[in-house]
Amino acid sequence: MEFPSEHLREVQEDFIIKDEDVLLLTYPQSGMNWLMETVCLIHSKGDPKWIQSVPIGERSPWVEAFSGYNLLKDKEGPRFITSHLFVQLFPRSFFKSKAKVIYLIRNPRDVLVSGYFFWRIAKFVKRPQSLEQYFEWFVEGNVVFGSWFDHTWGWMSMRNKENFLILSYEEMKWA
Repeated sequence: MEFPSEHLREVQEDFIIKDEDVLLLTYPQSGMNWLMETVCLIHSKGDPKWIQSVPIGERSPWVEAFSGYNLLKDKEGPRFITSHLFVQLFPRSFFKSKAKVIYLIRNPRDVLVSGYFFWRIAKFVKRPQSLEQYFEWFVEGNVVFGSWFDHTWGWMSMRNKENFLILSYEEMKWA
């Protein structure tokens, strides 16, 4: 699974984050689908009609994916924008915006195990032969989306901004 560098450069340099946007950010296998569905239900005041009638990828498109980028770039009004991008690769316009950010963090042990079971059946990436092998890859940052530690550290640097909310998967589980 690769995102061409030209496309990521376009996302970073040309995509405009608007003040009214809501950004949903996580490292892979950290509960993004759960977060997306929860935020969409809050937005619709608990009415499931929107969620049942509009695919999740249209309600909250992935900015780094071609299809999501194309849906988002011309969309009017407040947008839900989903991403696994590192803070260093995120659209530059974000850093001058007042967009609201929800960063969902998950215990790296659980991300590791979830990632192992997900990636070992994926057909579009090199598959780990064992949990031990995947553990080595994960610790070294040699997995599809890079280092969990670098991703989390990068986004956590934004934690003191008033438009930045950190949620943990574990807290959501107990809520």
